[in-house]
Amino acid sequence: MQYTTLNNGIKMPMVGFGVFQIHDAKTTQIVVEEAIKTGYRLIDTAQVYGNEEAVGKAIKASGVPREELFITTKLWISDFSYEAAKDAFNESLRKLDLDYIDLYLLHQPFGDIFGAWRALEELYKEGKIKAIGVSNFKPDQLANLAAFNEVTPAVNQIELHVFNQKEDEQAYMLSKGVQTESWGAFAEGQFDVFNNPVLKEIAEKYSKTTAQVMLRWQLQRGIVSLSKSANPERVRQNFDIFDFELSAEDMDKIVTLNTNTTVFSDHHEAKTVELLASFVGKSF
Repeated sequence: MQYTTLNNGIKMPMVGFGVFQIHDAKTTQIVVEEAIKTGYRLIDTAQVYGNEEAVGKAIKASGVPREELFITTKLWISDFSYEAAKDAFNESLRKLDLDYIDLYLLHQPFGDIFGAWRALEELYKEGKIKAIGVSNFKPDQLANLAAFNEVTPAVNQIELHVFNQKEDEQAYMLSKGVQTESWGAFAEGQFDVFNNPVLKEIAEKYSKTTAQVMLRWQLQRGIVSLSKSANPERVRQNFDIFDFELSAEDMDKIVTLNTNTTVFSDHHEAKTVELLASFVGKSF
């Protein structure tokens, strides 16, 4: 495993396992146990995923010492206020059955982010969270939050994959000491990404899968990446990326796949904000 050091000195694994859209509790527990057994030490969940309890059970069942694991969860926008954030954090802590969270993120850049952030800052100072950060924030939103608060986010978890490479955003975050972490590393399989001819050519060169090439590409860019699968063999394959290195030529070839467009809903379009707000009873 390779690690990065966050802006507060905490070490974070560069490769993690996510549980988004793995809704069945039994399946979640099984695949997280398999991921930890394989060697993953970063496990990423969220309040809104509805599987924190299953993740907590897998952590207990793994037998791996707590201090060797790096557990991330996220606060949903329904609880973006000072008081509600504290209550939601304590509920997540209870469901995970942990004494502390390694990384706690604001899941979206909407609502009362300042009130919620003040709560996270206090929980961080109390030692209940080792690092605090955000998800889906654009550079201007990140700058706004950092400029008017005491603690600079340690991590920004964003959509980032071969079709949406965000080099400028990563460069900005690097200049401010904010670690880039990707979600959607495989673009959710869209545009037949696993059979992309450029990726297939590179994968054949190293006797690897296209998924392994995509994860290795992120690792070499200094990006913390998350992968997910309910298939035990793929869980193991996606971790097996430390025994090869992409050449500069291969990295350049992957750059050509960039379209700078999301393959999901754009979190920074008005219709997306309105949709997410409607889920928590807000409207415009």
